[in-house]
Amino acid sequence: MAQEAAGRAADRRIGRGRVADRIVDDLRERILSGELPNGSRLPAERELAEQYGVSGSTVREAVRVLATVGLISVRHGAGTFVTAESDTMMGMSIASLVRLEGVGAREVLGMLGALNRHAAQLAAERASDDEIASFREAAEKLAVIDDPDRALEDLRTFMRRLSEISHDALLTAVCRLLVDVQVELAFAMSGGRLSEWRRVTGGLHEDRLAIVAAVASRSAQRAAEAVDAHSARAAGLILSSPRAKKIQLSDPGYTHLLAGLLNTRLGTTDT
Repeated sequence: MAQEAAGRAADRRIGRGRVADRIVDDLRERILSGELPNGSRLPAERELAEQYGVSGSTVREAVRVLATVGLISVRHGAGTFVTAESDTMMGMSIASLVRLEGVGAREVLGMLGALNRHAAQLAAERASDDEIASFREAAEKLAVIDDPDRALEDLRTFMRRLSEISHDALLTAVCRLLVDVQVELAFAMSGGRLSEWRRVTGGLHEDRLAIVAAVASRSAQRAAEAVDAHSARAAGLILSSPRAKKIQLSDPGYTHLLAGLLNTRLGTTDT
């Protein structure tokens, strides 16, 4: 059986059609199936060309496509490595959607609100007492806002924690990305000023505690209602700052700002 697998890897020649696309399809399948696991090094260009029976330029074209969608990363002088991380792939997809469809801030905030609503319902049913205690601790850290950078990280931790204690891997992955975008959006709208952080983040403290209490009550309905109230208030506070109104004059839906935040985030997670 090992010899058969080695034989398949040694000769993966493909038929007619757009050759580079078929190489992309085959390598994508090998990556997603785990045959080429995250962090592994891709065979050298010459070896891939021999496997597929194509030229080096065709292999390079396929590699460029896979790098663009976040499945691999080319490290000059070191080789090409699999970087199939869910955050990166989802982030690139959402960033593309924001730009192509002109998705605005309210749509992104609304989507996160809906996902958080579901996460809170699941957390009310699935989270352990210790997990709820850690969720409450994260909320209480935001009682006093005296440093914008620390508040940014504490807010990120609190919002991520909600999806984490839902025990839903897909929900957690999507929420993690959108949480980062919302937090960075709030920071951008505040201009990093402490007074604005206190107005926005401090103004939502009671709402955050209400979410914790609702989850702790084990009532999915109460949890959903608490998240709905928080999401509506958060969107209103974030988009009502003086800086937000100024940005809106040139970027009505904050689409360009969102795309920039997503691209920046993807840059920080690139390996």
